[in-house]
Amino acid sequence: MKRLRRLTAVLSLIAMTIMMTGCTDKIVVLNPKGEIGKHQLDLIIISSVLCLVVLVPVLILAFYIAWKYKHRPGKDTKYSPKWEHSTKLETIWWGIPIVVIAILGIITVKYTHMLEPSKPLKHEAKPLVIEVTSLDWKWLFQYPEQGIATVNYVEFPANVPIEFRLTSDAPMNSFWIPQLGGQIYTMSGMAMKLHLIADEPGSYMGSGANFSGKDFGKMQFTANATSQEEFDGWVQQIKGSSPALTTEGYLQLAEPGVSDLQSFSSIPEGLFQKIVTKYSSGHNHGSASEQADSKE
Repeated sequence: MKRLRRLTAVLSLIAMTIMMTGCTDKIVVLNPKGEIGKHQLDLIIISSVLCLVVLVPVLILAFYIAWKYKHRPGKDTKYSPKWEHSTKLETIWWGIPIVVIAILGIITVKYTHMLEPSKPLKHEAKPLVIEVTSLDWKWLFQYPEQGIATVNYVEFPANVPIEFRLTSDAPMNSFWIPQLGGQIYTMSGMAMKLHLIADEPGSYMGSGANFSGKDFGKMQFTANATSQEEFDGWVQQIKGSSPALTTEGYLQLAEPGVSDLQSFSSIPEGLFQKIVTKYSSGHNHGSASEQADSKE
């Protein structure tokens, strides 16, 4: 029993050392910087603690039983229980997991409704709309209200709700800024919504979280939260120094390949909606009829 206690003490010491040395900051999911991310961390912690209620006793008993009934020279360690049923023990090892699962179910349902991605955040500030398109193998961000676009870089004010509208003009991918909130899939022919907010200025890692081909590992982007003044200045800088994104330019951008950071001072009107409906049957039929009319 002493050895078991020593092992438990060592494991506890290691866990405390990791937490006290700040190693959890290296795991960005455990260092949220937004309202949604913090709620999701709460769910992770609650779920982990409830699972440990079952897991820890099971592990301790597994080591204890192995130690108690291990072979010892000169001592009879044959397992010979003097009972075949115990109502008390049956109640414990069936009752506790059932209660834990019930609690997990209730908490999960509550958080699932609270953290619904398409649900707008309650905030006094007007949401900033950013249209996101996943390409092979890059991210296109359009700002319809500001009339600009960027590639592999997105900027927004801190403490302002962000309404991401997401689609794909390539194989399905998953949009993820770990410190701000959970991931959401981008799919061609669909426009998904994700509401996030950054509680403080900072530079946050963003990436694609779904395998989508040869260079999917390079589908990373920077999400930069700034003050409102810095954001407005950044928008004006792009408008004054970046080229325009034309329809032909977008078609070239959509070709498979990686890309450096890019910015565009203007975007074709309705480009995001055209990307969403690009693969719909109505769009294809319309294109076919237009081609027939042009031939005539």
